[in-house]
Amino acid sequence: MSTRMTKAASVDAYIRSFPPSTQTLLNQIRKTIRTAAPDAEEVISYGIAGYKQNGMLIFFAGFANHIGVYPAPRTAPLFKKELEQYKGGKGTVQFPLNEPLPLDLIKRMVKYRLQQNEEKKLSPKKKAATKKKTAIKKAAKKTVKK
Repeated sequence: MSTRMTKAASVDAYIRSFPPSTQTLLNQIRKTIRTAAPDAEEVISYGIAGYKQNGMLIFFAGFANHIGVYPAPRTAPLFKKELEQYKGGKGTVQFPLNEPLPLDLIKRMVKYRLQQNEEKKLSPKKKAATKKKTAIKKAAKKTVKK
């Protein structure tokens, strides 16, 4: 679990709640995410730092011995081999505090998530559902006008 005791109101406050050495690492991840996704909105969600762009993009959280990044594309062929060296569950990755952060990997993960979110936003299924809702609204307006 996180070493923090209270819920932070901002990502700045969240990062400040950690020891200086962990703050340095968290700030490196933050900068990497902001570089990879400059238009992403910074949020505190589930009590941890996160970024939204066309849906939830990525979270990061400080812990006693590692920094967790969520979701991690562990099953994606592009990342599978590289992420095998780190602990974590199906959708998480743990970067130990005593090792250099793989900032390039994190940057690529963020760009991958951006692409996934964009594809989800433009998926035909969602487009069809939006068209159907629009058609229903138009039909309802015509019925009311008569």
